[in-house]
Amino acid sequence: MQELINYFIATPTALYIAVGLLGLCIGSFLNVVIYRTPKMMEQEWRHDCQMLLHPEQALIDQSKLTLSKPASTCPKCHSAIRWYQNIPVFSWLILRGRCASCQNPISIRYPLIELLTAICSLVIALVFGASLQMLFGLLLTWTLIALTFIDFDTQLLPDRYTLTLAALGLAVNSYAIYTSPTAAIWGYIIGFLCLWIVYYLFKIVTGKEGMGYGDFKLLAALGAWMGPLMLPLIVLLSSLVGAIIGIILLKIRKENKAFAFGPYIAIAGWIAFIWGEPIMKAYLGQ
Repeated sequence: MQELINYFIATPTALYIAVGLLGLCIGSFLNVVIYRTPKMMEQEWRHDCQMLLHPEQALIDQSKLTLSKPASTCPKCHSAIRWYQNIPVFSWLILRGRCASCQNPISIRYPLIELLTAICSLVIALVFGASLQMLFGLLLTWTLIALTFIDFDTQLLPDRYTLTLAALGLAVNSYAIYTSPTAAIWGYIIGFLCLWIVYYLFKIVTGKEGMGYGDFKLLAALGAWMGPLMLPLIVLLSSLVGAIIGIILLKIRKENKAFAFGPYIAIAGWIAFIWGEPIMKAYLGQ
């Protein structure tokens, strides 16, 4: 392992190629995570409700959906997707964005997520090089991409990812990899409380819920990774990103619909993770 690390340190080009290819493969897996996680949650909720209300009845859906089972199939003709039809980006291009069996269109979002994951992974490699910071930075990046698209599609931020991300941030920074252990703890606490306070003040004034608890947990997780000093920048950037993307979506959809705030927190958090310190120094004129 040490020899491999030394090789990547001595040969950055090999590192970038490896990370880029890995990013494409992870992006393909994230497509599965983004699509199946909400369905897995719905299935669990149905089972829990049925066990609570009608425990004597057989389960409505006996087959448990996971990230690995059942195998991926075309949603229209249900033909199995072969391994050579699942090569990131290239298979979509070769198939011309259509199912090989029934010619049903395949969304361009799949290769775009794969490319996005590869590009963001390369940025992490460029910034941190072959190091533990790069390794954990990749994990953070991939999780934020999954959370962004899940929340954008369903307005859900699954605890299984936000809480795991927070725990990992606290664990990583117990060795002061990105910030001190004390800063990570206070980043988690303040990250949760600042949005929680806004949520309750908004609820008291309007009687409505302006955001979900998933947003608090996501900001808390980012605080655990970067410490409390980055939280104002993340909140500011998320508002800016949300305003820009919100205006674009209004122009496209031509209707005023509720939108998730989690994707903008995730995007802002990733920007702060990579360029937070230079942005803060430029803003403060240092």
